[in-house]
Order: sequence, then structure tokens, then C-alpha cells
Amino acid sequence: MTPHATVLLHPDFRTGAIDRRLFGSFVEHLGRAVYTGIYEPEHATADEHGFRRDVADLTHELGVTMVRYPGGNFVSNYVWEDGVGPVEDRKPFIDLAWRTVEPNLVGTDEFLQWAEREGIEPMMAVNLGTRGVAAAAALVEYCNGVAGSRWADLRIANGREEPYGVTLWCLGNEMDGPWQIGHKDAHEYGKLAAEAGKAMKLVDPSIELVVCGSSSMQMETFGEWEQTVLSYTYDLVDHISMHAYYEELDGDRASFLGSATGMDRFIRRVVASADAVGARKRSDKRITISFDEWNVWYLESRFPGETNLPLQHQPARIIEDVYSGLDAVVVGDLLVTLLNHADRVPVACLAQLVNVIAPIMTEPGGEAWKQPTFHPFAATARLAQGDALDVRVQAPTLTTRRHGDVPTVTAAVTWAGEPDAGELGVFLVNRTAEPVEVELRHPGVALTLGGGVQVTADHEPAVHGPAHAAKVEAEHVTTLDAAPVTATTTGTTTVRLAPESWTALAGTATLA
Repeated sequence: MTPHATVLLHPDFRTGAIDRRLFGSFVEHLGRAVYTGIYEPEHATADEHGFRRDVADLTHELGVTMVRYPGGNFVSNYVWEDGVGPVEDRKPFIDLAWRTVEPNLVGTDEFLQWAEREGIEPMMAVNLGTRGVAAAAALVEYCNGVAGSRWADLRIANGREEPYGVTLWCLGNEMDGPWQIGHKDAHEYGKLAAEAGKAMKLVDPSIELVVCGSSSMQMETFGEWEQTVLSYTYDLVDHISMHAYYEELDGDRASFLGSATGMDRFIRRVVASADAVGARKRSDKRITISFDEWNVWYLESRFPGETNLPLQHQPARIIEDVYSGLDAVVVGDLLVTLLNHADRVPVACLAQLVNVIAPIMTEPGGEAWKQPTFHPFAATARLAQGDALDVRVQAPTLTTRRHGDVPTVTAAVTWAGEPDAGELGVFLVNRTAEPVEVELRHPGVALTLGGGVQVTADHEPAVHGPAHAAKVEAEHVTTLDAAPVTATTTGTTTVRLAPESWTALAGTATLA
């Protein structure tokens, strides 16, 4: 008998509006993310500014709305002033984070103008590792100030008259991590972040600030870090950051497929920590989450660690994970979790955009192509509009080594339109090796499902290159002309899910 699950939905029950910044990504000066990634002046598709048109086109197809820059670990030893002005006057320097000689050809102006040309919102980070209050405030002034002050006039002298109007700012990066240049304990960082953020908002009161949360839920200081840092910054900041990466370890496929349950618990725990600080302060303010690094990354099994990297003088091929259909299913499931927390997660960044654990890969002087993880992100960014509904899923559970009991089926549903009629995005994941029948229960709602996208897991090792990526796409990514509906009655629609699959469907609905 085919396993069964139910998903109950109704437009009267909504989690929250989907902020388009949920579909952000990340470009760090790491490996080939910048050089031979987004930027390669000698490439056949390069525009007059040296940026690859083929990569920009794929970025639009991916649906990326926002990009975080310049790091990441890179930002904690970055002197932004050295990366502005005439390129010929800039000096290369050793990036201590990734042990690479940074050529300094792309800096603040180049990135922000690329983002502006492509219609992408920038998310900037300031260095709170080796620098501090003055440099952070100066960068805000450089980006957002008007003529008549020192740093705004420098921007104008460098050829940019109008302010960039950068709204979203990160107060450093992963400052709880011993690997971070300028690592600090929670009290040191909390005090510095509060002073830097105060100065930055005095320059431009309209900006939003992201304070560093824990680098992962596995950090020994997790929870205590959030509460200590927010005790200093709660009244000043808007968001607290979360970072999480997932991988298959020791052939534990079931735990890997259950990764989104780990993400869900992580979000709930950070929300609880933030709300506890707000309660102690008797504050009605609600801190939200910037999940500004998330992805599948084979960190433990493939990456040798920063300290084991040789000093590189050219863009290094590091952290260029290649992905499988299985990885793509997990990425789709992680997106389901982000949608289901739309009320508390308005900002998220798939890390990263190009070459480095990325949905887009390139060859220097050659082609750009889509990795399997490209497809669930692009489909979700396209179909998830309006509000996330507060759905109720009833499904059997399976026991995993890493996450304990996890549901076999997960789901998210979005509704865009009027209260009594809307367009749906329906996202369903089957984590089991058997087909599953999912009964969508929609009492009082007339629902019609159309086509969409289905991604199924594979059992083959991923191989670098466009040929393998195209093979996975041909065999495991299916454009559905119609939904795989097996039965309909008044108030119910039954959908059949393939084994180990992620499915996104478009639909329409009206109140009956």
C-alpha cells in the first residue's frame, strides 16, 4: 500500500508575507566567486565593465533578488578604502581568510554598480574583525552620503555622483568563530556591534542592521551567544544572522534528506533566544532573522580547512563542490523550511552565487552552466509569491541518526492575490525511497493544480562539468505540464510524489 500523508490548507491561516529578499545569494572574495565568476574582462560575454553577461543572465534566471558582499570571512581583514578609486592605483594584498592574493580589481563601486545594473539589491558587510566603528560609519557615508562630506565627496571624486542607497548592512561576519580574523567573545562583539551600529545609523538612520548570531547550532556558545549579543544590541538592530550548511556524512542518506528538520529546529531556537531577550527588556520589538548563509556544503568531507590552504596568487579553485540530484532535493526542502518561517525570516542568502558551493559554475574563458541545485531555487523564487500559508502536515516519521525523528513529507504553500481568490505555489517533499500519496485538504476552497517542476534524487556521485550537470537535469529534473493528481473530491486533491523528490506546482484557488 502506498504511504499516505495529508496537508491541510486554507487562506484564512497565514504565516506571513514572503519578503523577496528571501531569495538572496552571496558573492565573497573567495576562490573564483568574483574573478572568473561574476567578473572576467577577457571573456567573450563580458560587458564594458568586465562583468560576465552569461553569469548575469543565469543569475536572473535563478531569481536572485539580493546579493551579500564582500564576505564572509574575507570581510574581517578587508580595508574597503583600498578597493575604491582608480584600479591602477590599487595594491594587491594577502587575504588572510582564504590565503589568496587579492588583486583588488573589484571593490565597493564595481560591485554596487554591477548590482544596480542588474536590478539586484546589495547587502553590504562591514569589517568588525580587524577594524571598527570609524571604518564602518565611513563606508555607510561613502555608499549613502550626499555631497559635502568627506567620504561622500570621495565617492563623487571616484565617478559616482548619486548615493547608492544601500539599505541592509551586516555588522561583521561569524564573530563567534575562532577561525575569524579578529574573533571576539560575545561581550566584546556585542559592545563593538552596538557602537558601530549606532554610528552607522547616525550617518543614515534609514538602514537596517544585521547582528552576528552563532556560526552554527553546533557552536559551544550557541544560545548564550545570541542572548549576550542581543542584550547589547536589541534596541538597535533589526535582524540576527544565522548560518547553516548540510551534507551527507558516512553514507547517512536518511539524515541528509532530513536536513531541513535541523534547519527548522535551528530557526525555532534562535527565535526563542531573541524573544527571551525582548521579554526581559519588556520590549514589543521583534527581532527577525537574516539567514544569510545556507546551502549544501561538503565541509567536513571535502574541505581541508582554511589553515591547510597554500598561498595562492591566482583565483583558486577551492570549495567548488559539485552537486547531485540528491543535493538538489535537499536544497528544495531547505527552501520549504524558509517559506514556512516567512514571518521571522525575511532575508536569506544561498551561499554562494558562482563557483563556490554555487548553483552556477563557470570555466575561465569558457561556458557557464547550471548545477542541479539551480532548479529548485529558481522554481521556488518564481512560484512563491504573496503570503506563506500556515499549513498543517500529518505524515509518518522516520528515525535518523543526526536529527532524530523527522516527518517523511514536508510542505509549504503560498497564496498571492485577493483574500477570496489567489494563485498558489505548492511545494512538496518526499524524503522516503517509496512513492507517497499526499492528500491536500482544502475545505471551502476550490483548488486547481497546474504544472510545475519535479526534482528526484539520484544515486550517482556528482562530477564536475557541464556534461554531468546536463545529465542530471535530463534524468532528474522534470518540467511538469500537469500536476501528478491521482484523485479529486470536494475539498481534497491527492498528489502522487516520486521517491526522494521535491515537487513545485502552480495552482489557482477560490473560496467556494
